[in-house]
Amino acid sequence: METRAVAKYIRMSPQKARLVVDLIRGKGVDEALSILTLTKKASAKVVTKVLKSALANAEDTKKVDVDNLYIKRVFVDKGPVMKRMRARAQGRANIIKKMSSHITIVLDEK
Repeated sequence: METRAVAKYIRMSPQKARLVVDLIRGKGVDEALSILTLTKKASAKVVTKVLKSALANAEDTKKVDVDNLYIKRVFVDKGPVMKRMRARAQGRANIIKKMSSHITIVLDEK
């Protein structure tokens, strides 16, 4: 029984979030949580929240054994980009792209 959790519109670039997500792909839930707590990246906190949400969904809706859960799929999709202007010299302007991402975690039993 698959269980999933999705966090949308996270104000973090997908490239930075994928660095953390790649660390936990295919691992057990307990091992993944311990890896995330020791990771110093800012996206580790967000991924931890999504993983705990998926775990709570599994406990609540599917009535599965939590000890046998592992991360079947985890991926980060690109969200909408906010475009902002920054003033530059001689009346010019540069565009600053503020990226966002969607983080999805799918858990399954071994």
